[in-house]
Amino acid sequence: MADRLDGNQFHFNPASCLEKIREEVPAYDELQDAVAEATAGIHAERVLELGVGTGETFRRVLDLHPQVELVDIDESAEMLAAASIDAADLRVSRLQDPLPEGNFDLVVSALAAHQLDGAGKADLFARGADRLRPGGRFVLGRRGARRSGQRRDTNRRRVRPAEHDNDQVRWLAAAGFHTEVVWASQDFV
Repeated sequence: MADRLDGNQFHFNPASCLEKIREEVPAYDELQDAVAEATAGIHAERVLELGVGTGETFRRVLDLHPQVELVDIDESAEMLAAASIDAADLRVSRLQDPLPEGNFDLVVSALAAHQLDGAGKADLFARGADRLRPGGRFVLGRRGARRSGQRRDTNRRRVRPAEHDNDQVRWLAAAGFHTEVVWASQDFV
């Protein structure tokens, strides 16, 4: 997904990003499908995507919500250009920057918030909540913490977050969200 430039820097390479992430995350396409499916059942007119990457998330969300106005942010102008999302408002912006103005029916992010430390995640969740219209939904696809001994219910689609995931659940709750894990595979939720 990214090529390391030095000890702390990455350069996103649009040509190899999708191939590399699929190597690192075998359940990548399942995760993307689950993120899109989690947006179903809500009337969406305006969607904010946090961390566009290759555009895989939005293409799947667009299949369920074909008439939405899309605002996409990503810190990489190259990734935004490579995503090739027609009729989207593409903005170069980091997750730590102020979010675009206005209200959204959906705020969606897949495999982007992991770049932030704990305080940064809590802040992003709160800012995302502030941008949602009443009845809106925040959908987050992320690396979780599935460990042996973690409890699953019988339908094998929901998993109780592991102990260190409690911080993220607490930050989401503090932002005003009711959290529900609707899909898990390996260590991704």
